[in-house]
Amino acid sequence: MTLYSCQCGNTQEIGKQTIRYRDGGWKTIEARCECGLWMESKPEKGLPSIVRTEPTLSKKRDKLWSRAKERLLNK
Repeated sequence: MTLYSCQCGNTQEIGKQTIRYRDGGWKTIEARCECGLWMESKPEKGLPSIVRTEPTLSKKRDKLWSRAKERLLNK
């Protein structure tokens, strides 16, 4: 969860953010304060790391290709 704070002193923890282009910049829709201003957050670790688990990214595929190449070239 990300902690958002406003200039008026209100704070709010938001777990799921929806980002939209509003007022000339990218804003988190859920981070609109009661006073009408947009709340700001300070990232702790930067962007989240995304782990891709698609079967096409496995290392087995590379081994299969090398065996197929050997068989096709008769080596």
